[in-house]
Amino acid sequence: MFRSRSKDEQAAPAPATEDLTQSTRNPQAPKGRPTPKRREAQSQRRSLSKPPANRKEAAKRSRELRRAELAKQREALATGDERYLPLRDRGPVRRFTRDFIDSKWHVAEFFLPIAVFILVMSLIESAQAKNISLLLWMGVIIMIVVDSVFTRFRLKKALQERLPNENLRGATMYGLMRTLQMRRMRLPKPQVARGEAPRR
Repeated sequence: MFRSRSKDEQAAPAPATEDLTQSTRNPQAPKGRPTPKRREAQSQRRSLSKPPANRKEAAKRSRELRRAELAKQREALATGDERYLPLRDRGPVRRFTRDFIDSKWHVAEFFLPIAVFILVMSLIESAQAKNISLLLWMGVIIMIVVDSVFTRFRLKKALQERLPNENLRGATMYGLMRTLQMRRMRLPKPQVARGEAPRR
């Protein structure tokens, strides 16, 4: 009996010693697992968050989600990241169409500054200036129509050669509408320089 009791007394302090070593662990010592990144921690917190308690909170969360999606979309329009682009701008057909248009000069992209110039000339109280502005207006319209016809033909041919198995519906109109915008104002932003071949 004395031997077993003495053995129990000797074995009893061991757990207390282990607890003491655990409580006095250096806080700067490695934890044995990597610290999660901020994005991962935030996503985990969101996944573990409780469902909205009422309609007001649900509407608030919906607005925040929509705001985050719009921020990603604006960033994608500037960088060309197709993961967050609007649906009308996604896909290889639309990407090739944008590159095809952005790699060339078009009369229609200068329509706005030319229209302002013609408007100023038309305000001059001179019959000659008004006649010149009228002729310029007619000339610009004719050049835009001719350039648009040739652009549509070349774009359609290039699409059929590069992407024969894709749905090309609406692609040429998408491209022509892009020619009406000044290059610096186009969204998504141009990803190719003038004279550069469209991306693969």
